[in-house]
Amino acid sequence: MKTAHEIRPGNVIMLDGSPWVVQKTETTRSGRNAAIVKLKLKNVLLDSGTEQTFKGEDKLDDIILERLDCTYSYFADPMYVFMDEEYNQYDVEADNLGDAAAYIVDGMEDQCQVTFYNEKAISVELPVHIVREVIYTEPSARGDTSGKVMKPATITGGGTITVADFVKVGDKIEIDTRTGEFKKRV
Repeated sequence: MKTAHEIRPGNVIMLDGSPWVVQKTETTRSGRNAAIVKLKLKNVLLDSGTEQTFKGEDKLDDIILERLDCTYSYFADPMYVFMDEEYNQYDVEADNLGDAAAYIVDGMEDQCQVTFYNEKAISVELPVHIVREVIYTEPSARGDTSGKVMKPATITGGGTITVADFVKVGDKIEIDTRTGEFKKRV
C-alpha cells in the first residue's frame, strides 16, 4: 500500500474493485490542514476516466504488475510504440500516457518502464529526471531580478513548462517528470 502522497503518474491503483491508471497528480498543501492529492484516473478495463481527491495520508492499493524496461520507438497514431531489449514491441494508447506524452520525443534514449495488466501494455512510467532542449521562450526582462523570476518555455516534444528567467532558446534543461518542474540547466 502507498499513501496518496507517494502515488505518481504511471502507477496503477485498485479502486472500487477495478484497476485504474494514474494519469496526473496534483498536490495542494495548506498551512493548517493536511495535504490534498487530486488524481486523474483512467479505468484499465472500461476506458472511462474520473478525478478523485484524497488526503495525503490516505492509503491506496498499488497493484504490483509486470513491468519491463523499454525505450521509445515511434508514434503510430493513437499508439506510442515501445521496444524492450529483445526487440519486442508494445503499443500504449496515447490517453494512458497523460502528461508524460509531452516528454516523449523521437530518438530519446531514456529507459521507460512499461506496465502490463493481463498481458496488455497499459501505462508508461518515465525516468524521474529527463533532459530536454528549450525550443522557444521569451527573452529575459531586463532589470527584473527580484526573487525567483520564472517564465514559460516550450521544450522538444511540444510540452510547456515554467523555467527560470535565465534560460534561453537552445539550452538543455533537466525536468522532474513527477511534477513537471524545471530543476536546472545542463
